[in-house]
Amino acid sequence: MKTIDTHSHYNLAQFDEDREVAIARMNEAEVGTICIGIDLETSKLAIEIARDNENIWACVGQHPTEWSQEWDAVEFAALAEGTNVVAIGECGLDYFREAEREYKNEQVILFRRQIELAIESGLPLMLHIRPEVGTMDAYDDAIAILKEYKTAAPQLTGTAHFFAGDERIAQEFLDLGFYISFSGVITFVKEYEAIVAMVPLDRILSETDAPFAAPAPYRGKRNEPAYVVEIVKKIAEIKDLPLETVEAQLLQNAQTLFHTL
Repeated sequence: MKTIDTHSHYNLAQFDEDREVAIARMNEAEVGTICIGIDLETSKLAIEIARDNENIWACVGQHPTEWSQEWDAVEFAALAEGTNVVAIGECGLDYFREAEREYKNEQVILFRRQIELAIESGLPLMLHIRPEVGTMDAYDDAIAILKEYKTAAPQLTGTAHFFAGDERIAQEFLDLGFYISFSGVITFVKEYEAIVAMVPLDRILSETDAPFAAPAPYRGKRNEPAYVVEIVKKIAEIKDLPLETVEAQLLQNAQTLFHTL
């Protein structure tokens, strides 16, 4: 394994017909991945996929837009104890959709429960944060909540998945001891290059969010973990560093944060 896609969804229906073929392509590319749960059932499936594949790990939790599903504290606590489980989430705040903006309080409650599980289990958080268009509101609210918990639990850490904030928000996460994860968007949206440049290499993670948001040159196709190599190449280009250096550091970052990779 040369590098790792720290956020993918082999557990979603888009991979039902050719999951093993896609995993074979990932292995051929010398890539590993963390399979992310978005609710109880997909978290269980993530664990199953991880058990059956050497270079796949699981993350268990409930997506903020799944606030209407009851949080099963007992089930999730049991899942968090799994050997191949390396993080809690994806969890956080999503104010992008109108319906979810009406249920901020429910999202906050769900987020807090997963922060508390992360602290109890000693696992990092996989954050999903998406603000309203033209604002950083969800980021600001999430950071305020994380700061509150960090006071009593300074060991709390994690990563801001699919980062779409500005440099101020990036620095807030860095100051909290969190990592910043960049997706395929950086391969075709130049506005992110300044943020990639400012985040220290030893605090960056790479991800695909497969099956969504394929990087160039695969735009318009289903995304998959094998394509994370394009994101790593772009980070190396922006940082003006050898690809091998960036590959090694990003893998080390993931191993540092997620411990058991």
